[in-house]
Amino acid sequence: MKAVKGKYYFGGVHPHDMKNIAKDAALEVLPMPETVAISTSQSLGRPATPVVSAGQTVKEGELIARAEGLISSDVFASICGTVTEIKTENGANGTDETFIVIKSDASGEKSYLPPLTDPSADEIKARIKDAGIVGLGGAGFPTAVKVAPKTPVDTLILNGAECEPYLTCDHRLMLEKADEIARGARYVAKALGVEKIIIGIEANKPDCIAVFEKYDDIQPVILKKQYPMGGEKQLIYVTTGRKVGIGKLPADVGVVVQNVATCYAVCEAVELGKPLYERVLTVSGKAVQNPKNLWVRVGTPVRSIIDYCGGESVTPKKVVQGGPMTGVALANYDNYTHKTTSGILLMTEKEAAAEEPTPCVNCGKCADVCPMHLMPMNTAFYAAANDFDAAAQYGQTMACIECGACEYICPAKRPLIQAIRKTKAALRNKK
Repeated sequence: MKAVKGKYYFGGVHPHDMKNIAKDAALEVLPMPETVAISTSQSLGRPATPVVSAGQTVKEGELIARAEGLISSDVFASICGTVTEIKTENGANGTDETFIVIKSDASGEKSYLPPLTDPSADEIKARIKDAGIVGLGGAGFPTAVKVAPKTPVDTLILNGAECEPYLTCDHRLMLEKADEIARGARYVAKALGVEKIIIGIEANKPDCIAVFEKYDDIQPVILKKQYPMGGEKQLIYVTTGRKVGIGKLPADVGVVVQNVATCYAVCEAVELGKPLYERVLTVSGKAVQNPKNLWVRVGTPVRSIIDYCGGESVTPKKVVQGGPMTGVALANYDNYTHKTTSGILLMTEKEAAAEEPTPCVNCGKCADVCPMHLMPMNTAFYAAANDFDAAAQYGQTMACIECGACEYICPAKRPLIQAIRKTKAALRNKK
């Protein structure tokens, strides 16, 4: 189906995409690590509850932690071996997490679900839940909840924008695994009871656009190179013209959005019975020796990933887990990957935003570029005084999608996203 151009949306920024560093690096499989530490907090919502104990032998793909409540996801062993301990320690985002540590026995034993042939909508929904699939675009919302909307929908949108600078894992996945993504999308569409499938791809990926034009049942939409084009509400508007109001969900306008990597995971879960315990991530930045796009098992030590890529070419100024706009800076390499880890970036002093913040100059640029029409400066002002109710009232903080456009454009280099996340956390704790 021939690609069409998407609409224009308000706000956003145009950072250098830095895709050239890793976009030509074909997918590689990272060798099985000797030890993994798998967090039970693998999705948005409640952490899963461990169902294994120290000393227990587990197979690759075996359930090791069960979802706790509706907004949660099952967690699976990413290697076969022995559970050596279950520990609590600080995660990359600064909060305590429970980790299940497994030492490999290199036996290669797997524990998969039975493959499905011509599954019904209900069987697909059940398989997505049983495989622990979450949104792999970064948010980590349980996919089983998204494919069971409370309101009728008529359109499935695949998010192939990958608008974050540096990240190229979705780019490579679309090039090398397009058929699996397409089949996964059809399974999701069947679960939703819809026939219309759209895929949005930024204009800086013409090779991916060409690949998806070969499918008669998937409509490619060319997106302007603009950040955050991959934001859910922005993507819905530019591909369909439908507007999702503040406090509303995509399903309220008849749409469900799924990342292309999520669709690939759905395909594997249905056809192979494979739970979600590995994903593709990008290792990039000018401070890494060999940038790569790698298949990495959940719970893999960040240090072993960097070592596989040849280590540091120069001492990095900043190491980021995720993308540069929405990821978190790491204090060291003693961290582990999650289902939602899309990248590990080693950035030089010229690449990283490491300047000390100065007082706000009231320029209003943060509001000018906010795709949600918010007032980030108000959130920052009141959050600094720990008046989080006022921050939410005058900054409309809870509607923020945390894209980071405001912080990117700020001439005073104010930590706006930190203030926004601090406010959201305080309000959640208050509830």
